[in-house]
Amino acid sequence: MDPTRIAIVGCGDVLYRHYLPALDSLGSSVDLVAFVDPRDGAAERAVHGVEDRFPRARAFTDLEAMLRAGGADAVIDLTPAPLHGRVNQTCLETGLDVYSEKPIARSVAEADRLIETAEHGGRTLLCAPGVAVTERFRWLGEIVRSGRFGRLTLAVAQHADTGPATWREYTGDPTPFYADGVGPVFDHGVYRLHGLTTLLGPVRHVQAMGTISSPTRRVRGGPLEGRTIPVTTPDHVLMNLEFASGALGQLLTSFAAPATDAPWMELQFERGTVSLGGESSDKDAPVRIFVDDESPLGLEGWLEGVRPPSDSYGTVEAGARHFVAVLRGEAEPILTAEHARHVLDIILSAYASIADGRTHDVSTTF
Repeated sequence: MDPTRIAIVGCGDVLYRHYLPALDSLGSSVDLVAFVDPRDGAAERAVHGVEDRFPRARAFTDLEAMLRAGGADAVIDLTPAPLHGRVNQTCLETGLDVYSEKPIARSVAEADRLIETAEHGGRTLLCAPGVAVTERFRWLGEIVRSGRFGRLTLAVAQHADTGPATWREYTGDPTPFYADGVGPVFDHGVYRLHGLTTLLGPVRHVQAMGTISSPTRRVRGGPLEGRTIPVTTPDHVLMNLEFASGALGQLLTSFAAPATDAPWMELQFERGTVSLGGESSDKDAPVRIFVDDESPLGLEGWLEGVRPPSDSYGTVEAGARHFVAVLRGEAEPILTAEHARHVLDIILSAYASIADGRTHDVSTTF
């Protein structure tokens, strides 16, 4: 097959840290033909950085100009989160396949339009994060489906740190992450929600609380190093979930937790517990399994040092590689737009619950 010709829209930090390494790892399967970014020199810098590997890449400051120029089969949308819906819609209407960073859109109605446009035009629309295609979650899914520990009845997850303003290695502007439309749930919690729904299925009801624990952040790296930025969306969010299966879930997401040593996910089955500790980004993070034995032998106890299948690529990279594999007919789509829409619905319902103190129904499924 000829290489899949990909245009990148948005040339920020995530492009360099995750997407370029992921696409470069695919060898001759891909050809990066365009980079789009309205910021002065951003697209040109991206082109310059890949000119040895992808000599046909061109720089654009305008999405419409890139689309008129043609030459791409697919787009990867890495623009700021509030722009995803508009950029995705424009690219689908032009006849391109699309892989979107999370979230897929700003509203469920906007996500509905994207799905309808993709279906009508026969286009592929997938969305990050790549949680469900990682080896770790395939392994966890097999445990759930096997029933070896009984039914999965409760899941508790967390993703808590102080956010990109304090990441000394972060090269972008962290300000939008602490404003309405992003925050810790859209940026971090979305990974856990994709994981929980991958294992437990759709959510039926959401109840949440949130607060701004600290109204400012001091930036520790990147172009705004040393500046103070405002926090205008909740930086602590606690979420209770009721799944359609009857199982329950709980999620903590935070941009105001200096550190945590709690498991990033713990799954409670009828006859066992799977506890995932350390950093979720660490492929060698410890996994422990508690086996509950009802027999007279009383052999219940913790199995230490469990080694699940190891991921060769991070979650972000796994998602990009999956998109290309689907386009090339090498994989069935797993990171579907319908799943991304459902997670968006959960998040928006959580913020509605924060606002009015009520439990909210989730209307979508996948």
